[in-house]
Amino acid sequence: MDPRSLQRVLGVTADGIFGPISREALRSRFTNAHAPAVTAGEIAAFAARLGCTVKQLEAVAQVESSGGGYDRNGRPKILFERHLFHRQTGGKWSVASFSNLSAGGYSEDSWDKLGLACGKDPDAAFSSCSWGKFQVLGKWWKEFGFLGPYELAFSTVESEAAHYELLARYIEVFGLSGALRTLSTDPETCRAFAKGYNGPAYAAGGYHTKLAAAMA
Repeated sequence: MDPRSLQRVLGVTADGIFGPISREALRSRFTNAHAPAVTAGEIAAFAARLGCTVKQLEAVAQVESSGGGYDRNGRPKILFERHLFHRQTGGKWSVASFSNLSAGGYSEDSWDKLGLACGKDPDAAFSSCSWGKFQVLGKWWKEFGFLGPYELAFSTVESEAAHYELLARYIEVFGLSGALRTLSTDPETCRAFAKGYNGPAYAAGGYHTKLAAAMA
C-alpha cells in the first residue's frame, strides 16, 4: 500500500500528499466510540479454542494488557515505534519524529507519528505500531493471516473481542498455548508463558509473579 492507495481507502483525494485532511481522515476511520466490550461468552470461547481455563486467559488479560483497548477518543490504543519504521524503511526518512535509529519519543502522540509515517510508507507505518488492548505489533500481519498491516490494524476498530482475537493468534502462532495452560498460583509455572510473551527480560519486570498473583 502506498499513500495514494491509503487515501482511496480513507475516501479523500488520492494525490499522494498525506496532509492534515488525510491525517484527520485516518483518525476518523479508526474511531469507534461505541465499540462493544468483550463478553463473558466470547472470553469462554477463546479459552476453549486455546485449551485453557477462563481464569488463565483472564490472568493474561489482567497482566499483559494495557488496560482497556481504546483511548478516550474511541480509537484503538497504539504505540508507534519509530525505530521499527526506521528499520523497515532503511532509514530513508530519518531523523524524524516517526523515524529514528533509536527507540524513544514515547511522550509524543503516536497517532501524530502514524499519520506522518503513512505519508511516506503506510505498510511500514502500520507495521511499526503495536495495536489495541494487548499491544500486538502490526508487523505480524502475514503470520496472523491478514492481507496486510492495514487490515491487522483496522481489525482492532470493530470490538474488544477483536483484540482478544489478535492475542489468540499470537499465542497460537508463537506456540504459547501449552505454556498458557500451565499458569497457576505458583510463579514457577508461569515462567514459560512470561518469557514467551514478554521476552528474556520477563523476570526483571516480574511478569511471572504478576501472572501467578492474577491466578489467585
